[in-house]
Amino acid sequence: MRTAIATTLIDIEAELRRLSLWDKVPPSSEALASVEPFCIDTLTLPQWLQFVFLPTLYEMLETDAPLPERCAIAPMAEEYFSGSELAVSGLLETLRRIDTLLTRE
Repeated sequence: MRTAIATTLIDIEAELRRLSLWDKVPPSSEALASVEPFCIDTLTLPQWLQFVFLPTLYEMLETDAPLPERCAIAPMAEEYFSGSELAVSGLLETLRRIDTLLTRE
């Protein structure tokens, strides 16, 4: 399962890059220190995925730490990208896949 999660994280990065949503410059440490869920007040969803979500899960995988038991990023992404002209279906499908892999019923 950890291999499937790692592969899906790589796919999320690939989709963000394909959509030109991958930032070359990280946000400020202040922006990353937001106490709001998903840093909603300081980062865009793609930035949060790149600079918070992906690094956190990669670190959990590398250190064999317990993974989250619940994940629901796809609905948030669907809302974030609603009305967007970007071809985000691949990204949304990949986020649905990570939600499924991380959510234990």
